[in-house]
Amino acid sequence: MAGDHWIGFDLGGTKMLAGVFSPDLKLIGKERKKTRGSQGGDAGMERIIKCIRSALQDTGKTESDLAGIGIGCPGPIHPGKGILIQAPNLGWKNMPIAEILQKEFKTPVIVANDVDAGVYGEFCFGAGQGTTSLLGVFPGTGIGGGFVYHGEIFQGSKISCMEIGHIPTLPEGPLASAGLPGSLESVCSRLAISALVAQCAYRGQAPSISEAAGTDLANIRSGVLADAIKKKEPMVVEVMTRAATQLGKSIAGCIHLLAPDKIVLGGGLVEAMPDFFSKYVKEGINSWLLPAYRENIEIVVAKLGDDAGIMGAAAWAKKQITASKPK
Repeated sequence: MAGDHWIGFDLGGTKMLAGVFSPDLKLIGKERKKTRGSQGGDAGMERIIKCIRSALQDTGKTESDLAGIGIGCPGPIHPGKGILIQAPNLGWKNMPIAEILQKEFKTPVIVANDVDAGVYGEFCFGAGQGTTSLLGVFPGTGIGGGFVYHGEIFQGSKISCMEIGHIPTLPEGPLASAGLPGSLESVCSRLAISALVAQCAYRGQAPSISEAAGTDLANIRSGVLADAIKKKEPMVVEVMTRAATQLGKSIAGCIHLLAPDKIVLGGGLVEAMPDFFSKYVKEGINSWLLPAYRENIEIVVAKLGDDAGIMGAAAWAKKQITASKPK
């Protein structure tokens, strides 16, 4: 008899998280590991497999209990073939994730973009419940976007979309991970913000940052920035306000295109300072939004935290796999 449990997996740039879900998608156990993307694709896939097996062992389930696996991956994916096309932060390209995991676990595998999975999780179980269309924007190390429309993840037949972090924002501005000058990610991501704040610390203009993290970008993380905001460090407040406001202006452009019922803000920066980010993102949106759209938009903060990706991946896998079975 086929299994009836589900795996939801979130493959991040620095960490991976596996969740085991009951037939009605209740989370019954999970396992976390570091990604270690620099090990290369094969070693990275081995860590994914070990992470899934560890999660199963912790819940007392076996591979025969599985009905399917859903995995969210950072970067563009091919939905039909289950291929991770490119993940710059991992150094992966054209990785056949679905094929590898299907052979290993003898169960169907559905691959989604990681932010798509997170937004779908919020749509099904979190801040986006009850909406017809949900736009998610998750600023962190980069900036990811996702859109759920009438219960379906919005994506192309050959490639995922909603790469909001790579839309043009500042003509001939700084470079981001994809090498595109002036992209939204190069201006508003946590890494971009941290770089500007590090300069302030170097110049003696952000003493709380200097004390907590010095000028090392690796140490100026969302929690450090949030502490500086609480202390009302003037230059940090200025940098963060500008970034959040610009993010809102870019989201306004997406609203003009998609007219979502609700916008959910998530990711590390928002989790660390939800009130601050919500306030200035809303100000940015309203400054750039046509009046006719202002009364029809609701902006909320994500509720599920790190679990959004695994919950969304499991739910999306169940929906896709169940729909493909003969009736």
